[in-house]
Amino acid sequence: MAETFPDPLADPCSEPLPPPLAALAETRRARLAERWTPDQQQRWEAAWASYSQPAQLDHMLACSPFVADLLQRDPEPMLALLASGELQRSLAIGEAEQQLAGILQHGDAELLPELRRFRARHMLRIVWRDFCRLAPTLETTRDTSLLAEASIRCALSHCEAELAPRFGRPLGRHSGEVQELVVLAMGKLGARELNVSSDIDLIFTYPEAGETDGDKSISNEQYFTKLGQALIRALDAVTAEGFVFRVDMRLRPYGDSGGLVHNFSALEDYYQEQGRDWERYALIKARAVTGCADRVAELERMLRPFVYRRYVDFGVIDSLRGMKQMISSEVRRRGLESDVKLGHGGIREVEFIAQCFQLIRGGRDLGLQQRELLPVLAECAELGCLPQSAVDELRAAYLFLRDSEHAIQGYRDQQSQALPTEPGHQAAMARVMGFADWPGYLERIDAHRQRVAAHFRDLIAEPGESQEEETDDLPLWGEDLSAESLQALGYRDPQESVAPLLALRDSKRVLALQVQGRERLEEFMPQLLRACAEAEDPDLALARVLPLVTAVLRRSAYLALLLENPAALDELVMLCAASPWIAQLMAEHPVLLDELLDRASLYTAPDKALLQDELRQQVARLPLDDLEAQMEALRYFKASHTLRVAASELTGRLPLMKVSDKLTWLAEVILEQVLAVAWHNLTAKYGEPSREGGGSGFAVFGYGKLGGIELSYSSDLDLVFIYDSGARGVTAGPRSIDNSVFYTRLGQRMIHILETRMSLGQLYEVDMRLRPSGDSGMLVASTAGFAGYQRDSAWTWEHQALVRARLVAGDESVGEAVYGVREEILRRDRDAVDLAREVVQMRRRMREHLLPSAAAAKGEFHLKQGVGGIVDIEFMVQYAVLAWSRRVPALTQWSDNIRILETLGREGLFEQGECEALTEAYLAYRSAAHQLALQQQADIVPAVDYGEHRAAVTGKWEQLFASCEGDAAGQG
Repeated sequence: MAETFPDPLADPCSEPLPPPLAALAETRRARLAERWTPDQQQRWEAAWASYSQPAQLDHMLACSPFVADLLQRDPEPMLALLASGELQRSLAIGEAEQQLAGILQHGDAELLPELRRFRARHMLRIVWRDFCRLAPTLETTRDTSLLAEASIRCALSHCEAELAPRFGRPLGRHSGEVQELVVLAMGKLGARELNVSSDIDLIFTYPEAGETDGDKSISNEQYFTKLGQALIRALDAVTAEGFVFRVDMRLRPYGDSGGLVHNFSALEDYYQEQGRDWERYALIKARAVTGCADRVAELERMLRPFVYRRYVDFGVIDSLRGMKQMISSEVRRRGLESDVKLGHGGIREVEFIAQCFQLIRGGRDLGLQQRELLPVLAECAELGCLPQSAVDELRAAYLFLRDSEHAIQGYRDQQSQALPTEPGHQAAMARVMGFADWPGYLERIDAHRQRVAAHFRDLIAEPGESQEEETDDLPLWGEDLSAESLQALGYRDPQESVAPLLALRDSKRVLALQVQGRERLEEFMPQLLRACAEAEDPDLALARVLPLVTAVLRRSAYLALLLENPAALDELVMLCAASPWIAQLMAEHPVLLDELLDRASLYTAPDKALLQDELRQQVARLPLDDLEAQMEALRYFKASHTLRVAASELTGRLPLMKVSDKLTWLAEVILEQVLAVAWHNLTAKYGEPSREGGGSGFAVFGYGKLGGIELSYSSDLDLVFIYDSGARGVTAGPRSIDNSVFYTRLGQRMIHILETRMSLGQLYEVDMRLRPSGDSGMLVASTAGFAGYQRDSAWTWEHQALVRARLVAGDESVGEAVYGVREEILRRDRDAVDLAREVVQMRRRMREHLLPSAAAAKGEFHLKQGVGGIVDIEFMVQYAVLAWSRRVPALTQWSDNIRILETLGREGLFEQGECEALTEAYLAYRSAAHQLALQQQADIVPAVDYGEHRAAVTGKWEQLFASCEGDAAGQG
């Protein structure tokens, strides 16, 4: 049965080209024959002489430089389209694939060039039919999707034929049946809704574990990994003839850190045990584009219960609300207002509306279990989820926006959804869209987007979104603002507080505001003054929030955000009043105001698994090779989660140990992504290092606070980079370099990503001085070099530092090798007296260098470096590990001081009461340091406040190091 599509827009070729476009068409027409042979020129003229709609040529030359370039390079694809009549008709399903399979059957056919030539011919046809309105919107999306499917299936078949002679057939371990790669198309390809310059999201899976039956047998996982890599290269690699489709694999289980392929069982286990709501959302459109029907049906039966609950799933609403806020936040943060897909009122918001109802009601209302968007919207109207009028508006807007997207992308075959700013592109787009000029087009698209945005805004409303305006006759802004008004609200020092308000009111920045900005400020300031009046110290709260107000004067969308969400304003005032550190963070990075919209998440700092999951969501749509976008996303991720931890600590929701855990996990998750981005960036240039087995051959070890799981808000990262000594050789890419050079550049790239200052600052300061030979040593050490240095050259203080070494990112096999060296070094037989002398001498030198000499005389106690302080406890713990691990191996198990102290007590090496006293002191010191950091104060407190803790620490120090003559006195 033939497919039917909605009516296309009116034929734009029926109207003459406006003069600027006509001149452009004439210029490009003149260039066409410059590279053609006389025979091609003659055939071209004959073909167009018999074509029924010759005006289309000038229309396309003027409106698509992409088409003009294709024609100039080679007229043969167009001549073939004219001769076959394909330009005038819709292709049947399977027709493109049949054509491509026939091309690749020739013995001399080369896969990569043929795929790219085939793609160029069909994109020429698709864009031509779309721009000339020979094809309606959904035919364009369908044909582009069918081109992708044909490319995947034919390339896969070709890659399988190349692998078979080497490895044989992959067989199921239990069934003995030949296994096949099932390629799951996600997103728009899954729904056959691809745009004309889209990447394709894929997941690779296969039914059953087992091995191949060839002479060189490998596991099915290895076989399908090789097959998947070959398929990606065939489609994604950029050659002299371009690419076929950009391939994105990040929606697979565990994202970039997971395996490339998973068998059905592993896939099911992952989604049942670790699957998140956003993955349910992503799988709504999933569709297998390879594999036999029985296996595909088996996979769909397995995934359906995860995606669609058997009941109306109101439990997913909070997750959807979070996704909705993320969409709105991203528009503000990335400045996407002109993006027809991602901006407010764009394609993504239409898709979100439909998919919300699919997740909530799809388990019960089976009509919602469809991939294509428009049928789902129609079903929403049928079920009463949406009014028919809303569905009509969304449908019309969606088709118009998709046509606009194609007009943007078909201009130069570029993956963009931003409205053009160049006049020539604007004129071409207006014509393709059937408008006489650009302003007429903008008026139409703005109307569509406003309607979409209104429906999106009404979806899953926030509790208490609408609030009645307060009425208050007090003059709280403008000419009549006075100290008396503040005093009436309860301000304690109204004269002091009114001065910066008057200065702000009369400042040049305020006077220069546009009308909308000034109106928002006039509406906002009374609300702010009332909110501050509710604080314990209104004057302090106001003083801390005002720098933020000044910072966002020209970005009044943030004021609107707080006006529309009074609860967020209350949270802002409360947090700023409680911490000048948070106040400064918000003033420097007002984009973090978005975090105040969801009070539940603001005061819930996730564990490591949830952090990994959330970061995967945030970077899932960012190309790994877009380094700047990755770096910006990582910085926002860090800043937002650091804010959550601080807010949770200030309100007593997180104890000290949990605060350090959360901050450490945050750093680890970021380091994992930084490594993934740096790895992708370098392997794209040089290829992967040659090595045996899997993994990257590269490990990141954290020392100091990171290794000890004791990070604070402003901690830098003590890192050591180590690579596998066995990975000798060179990289596999066209620009091959030595493996050791590759790993050095990998470390350098990681440091660049971490330390570069951007709009959201740095990720972390990095300290590499604990690597072998310190600043004079290689940036990245080999496992053999690391072991040799630790055995033969390291000082005692470096062995102390090794106590806190912990794998925080990278290859676990390299990590195990380093842990083996750590175990060996820490368990060495040492002379206890010599060791004690060296530890005490190092501690004295550190104190002389880092402790202010006048601190003790002033009655002050330096929490970290002071006598009886944090470092004294750390040195005693490190001494104990180095002195006694040979006979008590359990001491080497942990890298953090608390658990080592617990082990010392359990093994009877310290008295249990001593361990408890040291632990209590250590936690008290660190808790005070955290609180001082949030108050932007130094780690110095009155000595009298910590006398009992200091006495416990110094008493144990003197006992432990009594054998070091004179050294105990040095502690005083």
